[in-house]
Amino acid sequence: MSEEYIIEMLNITKRFPGIIANDNITLQLKKGEIHALLGENGAGKSTLMSVLFGLYQPEEGEIHKNGKKVEIKNPNDATALGIGMVHQHFKLVEVFTVLDNIILGSETVKHGFVDRKAAREKIINLSQKYGLAVDPDAKIEDITVGMQQRVEILKMLYRDNEILIFDEPTAVLTPQEIKELMQIMKNLAAEGKSILFITHKLNEIMEVSDRCSVLCKGRYIGTVEIANTSKEELSRMMVGRDVKFTVDKEPAKPGEVVLDVENLCVESHVHKKLAVHNVSLQVRAGEIVCIAGIDGNGQSEFIQGITGLERVAPHSASKITLCGVDITKKSIRERSKAGMSHVPEDRHKHGLVLDYTLEQNMVLQRYWEPQFQKNQFIKTKEVSAYSQMLIDKYDVRSGQGNKTIARAMSGGNQQKAIVGRELDKEHSLLIAVQPTRGLDVGAIEYLHKAIIADRDAGKAVLLVSYELEEVLNLSDRILVMYEGEIVGELDPKQTTPEELGLYMAGAKRNVGEKAGGEAKDE
Repeated sequence: MSEEYIIEMLNITKRFPGIIANDNITLQLKKGEIHALLGENGAGKSTLMSVLFGLYQPEEGEIHKNGKKVEIKNPNDATALGIGMVHQHFKLVEVFTVLDNIILGSETVKHGFVDRKAAREKIINLSQKYGLAVDPDAKIEDITVGMQQRVEILKMLYRDNEILIFDEPTAVLTPQEIKELMQIMKNLAAEGKSILFITHKLNEIMEVSDRCSVLCKGRYIGTVEIANTSKEELSRMMVGRDVKFTVDKEPAKPGEVVLDVENLCVESHVHKKLAVHNVSLQVRAGEIVCIAGIDGNGQSEFIQGITGLERVAPHSASKITLCGVDITKKSIRERSKAGMSHVPEDRHKHGLVLDYTLEQNMVLQRYWEPQFQKNQFIKTKEVSAYSQMLIDKYDVRSGQGNKTIARAMSGGNQQKAIVGRELDKEHSLLIAVQPTRGLDVGAIEYLHKAIIADRDAGKAVLLVSYELEEVLNLSDRILVMYEGEIVGELDPKQTTPEELGLYMAGAKRNVGEKAGGEAKDE
């Protein structure tokens, strides 16, 4: 046991029903280093970090801090030891303000009252020092996921934690925010803080990490110095094979218009202005249209308007047509029946019923069909067989197969379940918002192929992605959204990440009568 390590997790074993999530894993973190933890979806990374943070108790093994054995029975013990964690699915109270979330459980009291003034000053100082701009008075439910992440990081810094765990911190961020976060992590490490960094993104590991430990199916594979390795080597350690980082696809053959959006207006929850302002576009059969843009420019509200999660603005001339049918005022179920599949941005809020089993989630939009019900009774055998087929096809891993409660699954496997369900149901239009969020390189490779196969089968695909590489690789047409409007239509073969960035920042415009019609330079 060395004084060199600030944290040592020695021979940790953690079991759940039907699965050994961590099988005799040893992980050592040096003081002041950024240590990446890499592995496929369900490899046990989040479980291991939850053990360190006191959310789970291991059956075997022990934890040492600065060479001394410590007991971490709950997150309060972890906080007392200076350990903080930003979870993959944020632990925030939606109806509380940013300030209340940051100080929750760590309030400074003066004369029997919470000293909000002192808390506000400390939060503002921290946000300026680390470039984490937030509005302390905004409610969590009204801010973007990127902003919510900043709140989680400020929660750790507010508590003066010295060991910082980031679980998939960039899964929901825009390229610009990722760049900023990488810099923040480097600054924190330079100040002597020690960082454990779970990610699937090999570029990020190569950019910021000092060392990387790889897990596979709950077992420890090895630790490498980043200076002496490559992306290809890391992906081989993780997946056990070579992974292609480029997307192979034939040129698109666009057919009939499947989705026709005219003058769509959607109100904002955050401010008095419209979040989406008179947006018109068309998506044709056999093409992938990607909406690019910096998070918070109306993409979420735009998709929610089309899918029925959000009503179109009253008194507007908004019209949404799917396969020639006006669906502007239709319910979500009616839109689904009309041929719309939707992989939502927030898989917990809109993608799954977390306390249902995996098999129940797989038929959420189809359980009323004759295949799955008779005389208003569910055919359980049919549901079970169908869900098992999807689980096998999309490699969804869980402890108890299709009987697993969705909440107990890793984020990446939850995502694979949603994607499988949406691709497999009868549809003319696939709407996918950040479909590869939280997926490992092997799963991303598979999913990209599945989306292209969907396009080649004559489906229309509307994609929203904040990953520039994904936007340029996967799309046949790129539409850039800025401040609730389409400001550019670009050909991915003719554009560069730099040019795309200028449109995303609002510095450049080129818009047509209707995106998908003839574009005219302004």
